[in-house]
Amino acid sequence: MLYMALKKTVVGPLMSRLVHHEMQGVKNLPQTGAILASNHLAFCDSIFLPLAVPRQVYFLAKSDYFTGTGIQGAVSRWFFTAVGQLPLDRSGGAKSQASLDGGAQKLQEGGYLGIYPEGTRSPDGRGYRAKLGVARLALTQRVPVVPVGQIGNNDFQPSGSNKINLRKNGKKVTIRTVIGEPLDFSEYWDRAKDHKVQRMVADKISAAIRELSEQEYVPLYASDVKDLMAEKNISASAAVEELLNK
Repeated sequence: MLYMALKKTVVGPLMSRLVHHEMQGVKNLPQTGAILASNHLAFCDSIFLPLAVPRQVYFLAKSDYFTGTGIQGAVSRWFFTAVGQLPLDRSGGAKSQASLDGGAQKLQEGGYLGIYPEGTRSPDGRGYRAKLGVARLALTQRVPVVPVGQIGNNDFQPSGSNKINLRKNGKKVTIRTVIGEPLDFSEYWDRAKDHKVQRMVADKISAAIRELSEQEYVPLYASDVKDLMAEKNISASAAVEELLNK
């Protein structure tokens, strides 16, 4: 209830004043449970995608939002829980699987689960290699995957920054949320644990997203690029070049 109230009375009206938000392909959304797989440009992606979708979207949000201390931590934990966000442990192994199980439950209940297959925000606006979590969920839960391309979000909130830009070239920022046709992977359901199948499905999902988002592809994990950027204090382009030339 809080989710829909915030969307209709606070977030929606506020964002309509701040930006020009174009929504395409809403008719492609299925009535059943589905994974909404989107590119990830900025924190605001988790605002604009739900605004484009009539039903509630549950997101796997990084666990840091739920583990803070003091008043700020308590407020953050309450807010993200109240609006249906699910804590995601990105350390891998059993902890990450437990997080994905929470998302699986929402899918079994017929809900929409929002996932960023790249696992983290793009460091430079390009599209990076998808991790396998989205494929595992789609195959084991036997649900369609709806690719979503978000365009212009990093004009509103630049990559790697919490700064907000309200104008571009003297005009209100335009953001586009493009919802593609559902991807059906039912022919692979019986091979859900096959790593090669998971890799192929993840790559197909990633390619479908980039077709909608019009992003250049970088055949690396965004997390690896970010780690090298932090380690050597270099730009995303320099990190990508170094990793590709290894």
